[in-house]
Amino acid sequence: MGAKPFAAIRLLRPFARRDYTVLACALVLSTLAHGMWAVAMVYQVRQLGGGPVQLSSVATATSLGLIGLVLLGGIAADRYSCRKILLLVETASLLVMSATAALALTHSLQLWHLVLAGFLSGAGAAFFYPAYSALLPRMLPAAELLAANGIEGTVRPVVQTALGPLAAGVLVASVSPAHAIAGISVTHVAALLTLRRISHAPAYDRPAGGSGQQAGGGIIHQLREGVGYTVGTPWLRWTLLFAVVAVFTFIGPFEVLLPFEVSDRLGGDATDFASALAAYGVGCALGSMATATLRMPRRYLSIMMACWGFGSLPLVAVGFVPALWCLVILLFIVGLTDGIGQVTWGTLLQRRVPAHLLGRISSLDFFVSLALMPVSMAVTGPLSQLVAPREIFIFAGLASPVFAVIAWWCGRFWRDEIAHPLDESAPQPVAPQGE
Repeated sequence: MGAKPFAAIRLLRPFARRDYTVLACALVLSTLAHGMWAVAMVYQVRQLGGGPVQLSSVATATSLGLIGLVLLGGIAADRYSCRKILLLVETASLLVMSATAALALTHSLQLWHLVLAGFLSGAGAAFFYPAYSALLPRMLPAAELLAANGIEGTVRPVVQTALGPLAAGVLVASVSPAHAIAGISVTHVAALLTLRRISHAPAYDRPAGGSGQQAGGGIIHQLREGVGYTVGTPWLRWTLLFAVVAVFTFIGPFEVLLPFEVSDRLGGDATDFASALAAYGVGCALGSMATATLRMPRRYLSIMMACWGFGSLPLVAVGFVPALWCLVILLFIVGLTDGIGQVTWGTLLQRRVPAHLLGRISSLDFFVSLALMPVSMAVTGPLSQLVAPREIFIFAGLASPVFAVIAWWCGRFWRDEIAHPLDESAPQPVAPQGE
């Protein structure tokens, strides 16, 4: 009986700190806006007469904005004020979505406008998340990071793939995609006003390594330092190599083909598509919450890779399910395992990567693991004209388990996790963990 209350206390402990509570609320609002864009963008493209190829172009532009600038975002997080970076990103996002909404509401919107808006949205994320990741350990002690990452892992999928898509789906179905984009602008206003309430603590505005020069010299030197740490750290190197394969095989089918599976094969509408995304989000949230209420497991690397790798197997059945409720169950399972892996991974970075490198390593995590995301999106649309979508989903479901086993073996994860425990009493290393 006492274990459940203790778990709840562990999960809620970070909220005792005002600035973290404000940051968490801002994250909810910013994530809500991105979740709404995922659905509003799809149906705005379709309203313009576009299909999978046109949707691929917008989705690819969004991922290119993220990947093209995320390394600069990580360097900025290590050199400049993380608090100010978050404020600037929300201001820019507000301007972009307001302009897009105005064009859509006046029937002046063209496909290239959506492509540009998608690129700028991805660029905003490229600066937002490294700054957020670098700011979090400055607000919280190490013992509370697992809970904070669990909260984020709960909030982001629920809001980004459940509440956000559902809100946009309702607006699209009841009014129009243009009104859904206008709703995104309102959400960015709320996020910006919330971020302004974070205190001006010196730690939030000071680079992790001191001044700009002390933090590692020039941009090229800082980038080389981050890459050198990544290449020289086996658990980091092999996890990111696995992520390259996993993202390439997953993101294209999920982002580009899933909307058409729902509408064309299963006969669903915008609300049904949003419900499918919500199932993934709810599963991810429950996996994150369950992980956050526990201590870091002894076999944290093995569990993380098992969840990420074998959790993709339900994708094999996506092209065969006869009804929407079956698809919902499959995506829920994929989300559940993804949530467990994401919380473990976020905490692993924050506790084993040196503080002065965290922004750069977080950005390299985004860059390396998502490097083939635009390629996946760009290829999936045209490929679906040559190969049946169900065959693409089969490949997506089988690729990750194979490469997860390869990464686990080559990285010697079973040795590393025992040599470097992450329970609350264990000392945290700050140097690369080699063999």
